[in-house]
Amino acid sequence: MPRKHTPFERFEQSDSETENPCCPVCERPLPQGETVDRHHWIPKSRGGRDVALLHRICHRMIHRVFSHSELERYYNSAETIREHPDMQRFISWVRKKDPGYMDWPESGNRYGRNKKRKR
Repeated sequence: MPRKHTPFERFEQSDSETENPCCPVCERPLPQGETVDRHHWIPKSRGGRDVALLHRICHRMIHRVFSHSELERYYNSAETIREHPDMQRFISWVRKKDPGYMDWPESGNRYGRNKKRKR
């Protein structure tokens, strides 16, 4: 089923006071287009309704690091997500990149390139 609006258009209409929105995770500006995703702070499957715009790479990293139950219980805000050591390393790396930067391994595995790494 096609979307009525792109994620960015929907938030522009409801949040017009922010001219240049920033990603709440990495705090880089959000470009319009394919590199922006909507993120439910508490997963939809767990009843979450609060949504924020994130860079796609930040959104994927959140779901790569945390399970839905962890997101629901402990990591349900940008502040708590930024405090996690894995996310701190990721954020310090991604802040050096262009806001439209998008790179992700083809693997669908939760840990991507570090397949043998145990958590």
